[in-house]
Amino acid sequence: MLKESFTRLETRSDKAVGYFYGRLFAANPRLRALFPIALDAQRDRFFHALTRIVWSQDNPDELASYLGRLGRDHRRYGVTAEHYAAVEDALLATLRVFARDVWSPRAEEAWTEAYRSAAAAMSEAAERDAGGAPPWWAAEVVEHDRRADDLAVLTLSPERPLPFASGQYVTVQTSRWPRVWRPYSIANAPRSDGRLRLHVRARPGGWVSGALVRDTGTGDTVLLGPATGTMTLDPDSGRDLLLVAGGTGLAPVKALAEQAVAAGRRRDVRLLVGARTERDLYDLSDLRLLESAYPWVRVLPVLSDEPDFRGLRGTPADVLADLDGWDGGWADRDAYVAGPVPMVRTTVAALQRLGMPLERVHHDLLKAEE
Repeated sequence: MLKESFTRLETRSDKAVGYFYGRLFAANPRLRALFPIALDAQRDRFFHALTRIVWSQDNPDELASYLGRLGRDHRRYGVTAEHYAAVEDALLATLRVFARDVWSPRAEEAWTEAYRSAAAAMSEAAERDAGGAPPWWAAEVVEHDRRADDLAVLTLSPERPLPFASGQYVTVQTSRWPRVWRPYSIANAPRSDGRLRLHVRARPGGWVSGALVRDTGTGDTVLLGPATGTMTLDPDSGRDLLLVAGGTGLAPVKALAEQAVAAGRRRDVRLLVGARTERDLYDLSDLRLLESAYPWVRVLPVLSDEPDFRGLRGTPADVLADLDGWDGGWADRDAYVAGPVPMVRTTVAALQRLGMPLERVHHDLLKAEE
């Protein structure tokens, strides 16, 4: 019943979401202050979340995990139980209009029960999280290294310890764009000084990324959400590692490489860095330092648009079968892949064809960079 009525919203999602926010803010004007000035991205996120909730009803474990993450994320915006009630009223009003041909008292009862169950799960997750962590951390920019016109490496010093694991990411808000948060991977393993590095590329029309690259400097303050993400090293595995990065997807795999070499186990590490040209290898000097300090680490640039390059040419997926000096097949390796969605997908498919079990291929496609 939920799915049948929801398909009516899907066919007119733009109008339905516009109607929803109109109802929400008309009935609760003060809630408008919790949202960004421009609602385009927020509308997409809301509809994506609603879609996940509806289509995960058949998978309670997946739904519980997703709702817990949403509830913790909502703490950054100051969401309380009364806000969930306001959203319920606006959502039901929207469904009555856009799903009127299949709407009935039973449908309303089903939606009310499903929504209140989801809201309770999110509220409980937020309450549990509040017992051990703040909703955000203020962090000072202690270094701002502009590596290209559209790319910068930022070193941040949080005001209090921010726990994270290598491979995770944080959301960032700048003073220039209040209430607008964007996710960025942490580019280093945990350090004794608590500092974090982010690799940020300014995207066309990217509010936060543009502000971080072009309008942020040493001494400025940003807000950080709690670290999240599941692309972390298996603590029980001693298998050799294949790390594959494209663009600023280098950030999380570089952190994983640092953790691997600091863990005390000698694990062969191959780090494929995909780029178009040598100019795009913005962090190669740091990677070479890591390689020179640990002989069992090999950094392998892969360039797609430089015909005269003497190294590996093509995409990471193209060169996997030809990796030299790493015998023994693929069945007993762990792979971690980060970067643009098409690159991640082609790389994962190539690894599967080469015989690497999918449970040992890790990625975080759900994290959508701005």
